[in-house]
Amino acid sequence: MVSIGDALRSAADKGIITAVQADRLEPYLLAKGAVIGGGDTFAADGTAVADDALQAEESEQPRFVRGFHDILITIGVIVALVGLWGIGSLFAVLPAIIILAEILIRRQRLALPAVALTVALAHWTGMFALLVVEVTAPDGLDTLTNWLLVLPVFAAVLAVFYWRYRVPLALAATLLALFLLAMDIVLVLLAKALGSTEALAEHSGLAFERLPDQRAGHFFGSDVLRYRRPCPKSRQSDVAFWLHLAAAPALLYAMLSFIFLRNVSSEWWGDATSPNDAAAVLAIVVVFMMIGLIIDRRAFVTSGLVSLGLAIWTILQRGGVDFSDYFSVTVLAVGVVVLMIGIFWQVLRRAIVTVLPAGITSRLHPIYQARR
Repeated sequence: MVSIGDALRSAADKGIITAVQADRLEPYLLAKGAVIGGGDTFAADGTAVADDALQAEESEQPRFVRGFHDILITIGVIVALVGLWGIGSLFAVLPAIIILAEILIRRQRLALPAVALTVALAHWTGMFALLVVEVTAPDGLDTLTNWLLVLPVFAAVLAVFYWRYRVPLALAATLLALFLLAMDIVLVLLAKALGSTEALAEHSGLAFERLPDQRAGHFFGSDVLRYRRPCPKSRQSDVAFWLHLAAAPALLYAMLSFIFLRNVSSEWWGDATSPNDAAAVLAIVVVFMMIGLIIDRRAFVTSGLVSLGLAIWTILQRGGVDFSDYFSVTVLAVGVVVLMIGIFWQVLRRAIVTVLPAGITSRLHPIYQARR
């Protein structure tokens, strides 16, 4: 497909503008949200591509798979590491992860195996940190203090892994571990001030849960390259993807904790949950879906699907609606919501963004804003 940069360079080759002008015009036009053509975008073979479909394709593209070769290698990585973990020990897995990372990530640049190896390293680090705490820490430490010992190890190992292999998931996991460590330090200090860790259950962590999302917005907003066609994203957008994936459910359940605060010592969706509680949950999930549409992040939609289903089920069953199969009706309702949002993502997004004040829309990248 023809991008603005390609079109400008073609014009420079034909003498319409100079090469210097082309280089200066490209970032200017991108900043103004310019697109090629007034309607459809055309592929090289002349086939028209719907603009909504093109934007949906380009809005979130974490680089996972370049072909079935990546899938085959990833299956081999997972099976080999599981087998090695079973017949070897904790310390036998780490050399295997490093060797595979040197071959598959540093030399072959395979994205999906990089994700699998990062997850494997995170699991190894967690097990290793817990083992170190169990051996070295004195008995009787509470959970919050134990996490003060575990999280620095986790952040350090993942940071070194990112420094060596530049895997976006590793950086996102490192930042998340640091955010959790900061939150844990504050909670430990609060526990000491209050004289009990039980009192902390009555305090919401909403302010702390916003931190990963703020960093995700920074990484996502600073990646200008992802808006070009075709989309040569930098690593920052991939980091933002993983951070949003972690931040969305954290933010959601921090908000839901206000509703279920009285049930903090029991199950959230227990017998005490009323249709009014479910309606409040439904409203929060809808707000999060709207936020996801505005910032073009589908993680804010998917993170609330379980809560959406439970809210619908509670309203139907305890609100006097007579169905023979509440489960099937609930699943159908959630499926319809997902399909409607997925199919009409760009249409819904335009409808919301067009009514927002300019102060908000100016913070969205122009190519994703609704066209006025």
